[in-house]
Amino acid sequence: MDVNGTGMEGLNQCLSSFVDTGTVESHRYYLARRTVLEMLRDRDYAVPMAEIDISLQDFRQKYSDRPEPDSLKITSLHKYDPDNKILVIFCGQNVVKVSTIRGILSQIVNKETLNRLILVVQSQLTNQATKAVELFTCKVEIFQVKDLLVNITKHALRPKHQILSDEEKQKLLEKYNLEEKQDVTEGCDSPLLRT
Repeated sequence: MDVNGTGMEGLNQCLSSFVDTGTVESHRYYLARRTVLEMLRDRDYAVPMAEIDISLQDFRQKYSDRPEPDSLKITSLHKYDPDNKILVIFCGQNVVKVSTIRGILSQIVNKETLNRLILVVQSQLTNQATKAVELFTCKVEIFQVKDLLVNITKHALRPKHQILSDEEKQKLLEKYNLEEKQDVTEGCDSPLLRT
């Protein structure tokens, strides 16, 4: 028992071990990077489970408490099509301008072998930067860090989504008397629906 006789002498030490002393920035990058890796795995890209399962402490040891966005870059090949290569680039906290996009374009070594590019941004892109993204020869997807903090596919109430074959899609369109141009997912900003 402690001096007060409550028997709680070790409680303060015990609770202090649960306090996160790292930066919010590193925690956000950790969550976003893990979600991106899980998304790549779900899209059948080769992603080591050790990268996905890394703990926050190990992440901070590897990338520091204030990670440089350049160090978080991910490159992966598709499991079933090794010619299908994807690159994930994390942009910093600043507004993404044309100069940022040009810098990213100049960093990519083998542009001709890259099929997809994912940009993870914290701020909005300027209109000119959005137009500059069209200079890329590969398909480019842009995600906000805030949209990647939680992997929505793991939510208990989210129904299981699956990609329909062309035949299944036609049956569905006929069943509900829809035309293909009436696709309800068109223009949707959900990270889940972007593939």
